[in-house]
Amino acid sequence: MAVPHHLELRLARDAQDLRAAQRLRYEVFVAELGGDGSDVDHDARLERDRFDDSYEHLMLIDLNRDPAGLDHVVGVYRLLRSDRADHAGGFYTATEYDLSPLLESGRRLLELGRSCVHRDYRGGPAMFLLWNALAEYVIGNGVEILFGVASFHGTDLDALAQPLSFLHHNHLAPPDLRVRALPGHHTPMDMLAAEAVDRRAALAAIPPLIKGYLRLGGYVGAGAFVDRAFNTTDVCLLMDTARMSARRREGYLRKAAGGHIA
Repeated sequence: MAVPHHLELRLARDAQDLRAAQRLRYEVFVAELGGDGSDVDHDARLERDRFDDSYEHLMLIDLNRDPAGLDHVVGVYRLLRSDRADHAGGFYTATEYDLSPLLESGRRLLELGRSCVHRDYRGGPAMFLLWNALAEYVIGNGVEILFGVASFHGTDLDALAQPLSFLHHNHLAPPDLRVRALPGHHTPMDMLAAEAVDRRAALAAIPPLIKGYLRLGGYVGAGAFVDRAFNTTDVCLLMDTARMSARRREGYLRKAAGGHIA
């Protein structure tokens, strides 16, 4: 799919770009979903944390929107490669999960996070365009394993028993990739026995972003992490490009026409 003329895909270039990404994250994660945190700036309407300055930010920009008002960024992904992780003080995901299996693998890693799309652009090509640009980034940087925290809205574990149990029984990462929620925060995901899981109900409760990774052959780590400040229940998603089927690999890793990251 070619990028529409009024949309642009590129990495953030300056502080203004970063603030625009943080503004979009605020509107989605805080204003819409009720998240919060010690670094959230409610007065400026910015969702930010200590990792932002060290990460790259892949942005989908609508050129018809006003950059001065910080509303021109309509989709965003936060990215950190393993060769830059030391400079960043480590991965954000390590604040929730023990990443030892990944860090000790010697393979090229890419952490994904803070993914969101402006409400007016959902249901259209926005996420598809971001994923195509992400695929180009993966190819260009020789990334072998993608991982990151993905969230269910809310912290009511009883309400999430179906989807979490489904993920545990059907998509648990193999032992060599199986990161675990940190001790003291580890919440078992196998709340229901495999035979008690209602597949239809479970799938209906899984957010589209998580289902997208599962369709590509993604896995989840062991245990969920309840983030009460952000009003989410998190799982760690992982995708090993070497384990993807030929069909999935071709579909994900091919460069889309017009999908170049500026």
